[in-house]
Order: sequence, then structure tokens, then C-alpha cells
Amino acid sequence: MVITTDTIGLEAGEVEIPAEDRPLPGYCAAPAVGASFPVVLVIQEIFGVNEYIKDICRRLAKDGYLAVAPEMFARQGDVSKLQDIQQIIAQVVSKVPDSQVMSDLDATVRWVTTQGRGDTSRLAISGFCWGGRVVWLYAAHSSQLKAGAAWYGQLEGMKNEARTRTAIEVAAELKAPVLGLYGGQDHGIPVTQVELMREALRRAGTDSEIVIYPDAPHAFHADYRPSYREADAKEAWQRQMAWFRRHGVV
Repeated sequence: MVITTDTIGLEAGEVEIPAEDRPLPGYCAAPAVGASFPVVLVIQEIFGVNEYIKDICRRLAKDGYLAVAPEMFARQGDVSKLQDIQQIIAQVVSKVPDSQVMSDLDATVRWVTTQGRGDTSRLAISGFCWGGRVVWLYAAHSSQLKAGAAWYGQLEGMKNEARTRTAIEVAAELKAPVLGLYGGQDHGIPVTQVELMREALRRAGTDSEIVIYPDAPHAFHADYRPSYREADAKEAWQRQMAWFRRHGVV
């Protein structure tokens, strides 16, 4: 069931975000009338800023947010031209350094401040799959962030020159509370791993929380994929929005 959110009452479309070394393409959506909207950074899956991610931005804009999704793989390659998941990972995703991602997100926040419509003192981040891991890392990186929602983001996994730390390793360094949304049937992120993250968060004394949907697989929010689970996706979305409000991103 592919969800399509219209642009009625919105200003939405492609944007160009000045990063340190080059402009980044992206997508932004906000209410058409008004200003000083709370801001949500929307972080893609491995499939780039596709129609699903753009629709996420429009859904948030309908709720009164300025939502922006920078294309995080712009330097490494165009994943829309690749069909095979293993190709996408090997040729593009595995070559994206965490340091580059953090820098590009900082640049996106700076860009929002120049547009005169978003209030980055009320800043949140929401990321899916690959982007879910980014949420944990950015919450440990940014002192501006107020809240995050990590949708089934990898918690452990291989480290290399590009991926220098895991989400579990940064749990004690979070500067903003993160809501982790995970599937109990996610074979790539087993519940035992999620419980390790819960314990790391508990030891750190953070205000972060993790919710596990027992029957949900990986990518249970991705309505354009067979993994979609409507009831869990809707409930988790409501939790995310309540989380943002609870932490002042409203």
C-alpha cells in the first residue's frame, strides 16, 4: 500500500544545499504559509532520496514541520541507477564516510537557517534503515538536536575506514534523546542486539527509549515494500510525533 501525500497547502520540491565542498541535492517540504516551523532532518534508506522519503517530508510538512532530506550519497554515486541491493551497498553505501554524513547534516541545518522559514532551535531527526543508524550517530554529534527517531537502524555491524563507530558505542554520548523503533522479526538486527542497546542506554542514564514491535520485520514502515506492516507503522509514527512534541520539537 503505497502512501502518496499531496502538496496542497505545502511548498515542496527539490533543493540545493551548500555543503563544505559542493552543493548537495535534496528535497524539502513545509507549510506554504507561515514561518518559524520546527525542523526535521529526514534520512534516507540505502535507496536514496526516493519517492518514499519525499513523501515522509510531505507528511511531516502537513503536520506543521519543515522537513528536509539531503541526498547523503551524492558524492559516491546514484543508487537509483542500481537494481541489486548488494551492488548498492558495495558500490555506493559502503564508501560513504560517517564524518561526511555528520558534516553534510550540519550543513543542512545551516542552510535551513538561511531560508527564513525553519526554526533550528527546534530540531529533530528521523531516519530509516541506513538512516536509522545515522540518527544515533548524529544525536551523539550535534549539540543543536532536540530529539531523534531511529527506525530500525543498525546497532552493531562491521566497522571500517568509513564506518568508524557503532550505534552501541556512541550510546553514552547522546546529546539528545532518541526513540528507537525496531521489529522483533528483523533478522538483520536481532532482538538480542536491540536489548544490548537498551542496556547501553540504561547505563548511560539517557532519556532515550526503544520500542520493539514483536511481529514486525525490518523496514516495517516502508509502505512501498513487502515488509510494510500498516498497524505497526502507524502506531510507531504516532509515537515518533509524540516524542518530538515531548522534547520541544513542535
